[in-house]
Amino acid sequence: MNSASDKTTHFGYRDVPVEDKAELVKGVFDSVADSYDVMNDLMSLGVHRLWKRHFVGTSDTQAGQSVLDLAGGTGDIAALLARRVGGSGEVVLTDINAAMLAVGRRRMEDRGLTGNIRYALANAEQLPFEARRFEAVTIAFGLRNVTDKAAALREMRRVLKPGGQVHILEFSRVRPAPLRKLYDRYSFGLLPMMGKLVANDADSYQYLAESIRKHPPQRELAAMMRAAGFQAVRYENLSGGMVAIHRGRRG
Repeated sequence: MNSASDKTTHFGYRDVPVEDKAELVKGVFDSVADSYDVMNDLMSLGVHRLWKRHFVGTSDTQAGQSVLDLAGGTGDIAALLARRVGGSGEVVLTDINAAMLAVGRRRMEDRGLTGNIRYALANAEQLPFEARRFEAVTIAFGLRNVTDKAAALREMRRVLKPGGQVHILEFSRVRPAPLRKLYDRYSFGLLPMMGKLVANDADSYQYLAESIRKHPPQRELAAMMRAAGFQAVRYENLSGGMVAIHRGRRG
């Protein structure tokens, strides 16, 4: 029988001990934190901003609600949410990575968004919040980096109020075969090269490309959400399935 230390998980295309993955992912985002927004614009030709606006705009978040934004990084989603919930609501911006959270806080202050945003260093697998605390939980481009995704989904459900919703925006399985081939050439050819030129870090962007391929595709993630106890689970493909929005409700 294997001990816990014998268990492995994927870090990109590498198998690594389960207990090592969080620190390896931390190293990636420590490295790319300062150039993360610039690289996102370059990688997606700015389309990531449209994805994020659509994600929040169709999330049914409302004024006065309390929303938890997991793996919130540099704060793009939190900024959009803060405007929707208004002064009577709150957004709790979290990340497991202190460097990313510091960038997010700085960006929020630069935007003048200070009154209704809180910050917390938090692991999505073990959230430091009481049960039934939030009307909504969001996570954008962060779930694929979580070691135990099933545990994270259970935690998201735990902190939601009855009737509250989870909203997940993540890279997914490109559907049209010709687009998939083009996307693969871009991801494994140009992306690491851009990472080297802009962030002086090709390896981290190689990992990011690999992590997308290891993430559960649309139907598999929907099944995982149902297994975690979410109801009314559905998903929407954007850009041919390059990204997908998954939503579910706590009953």
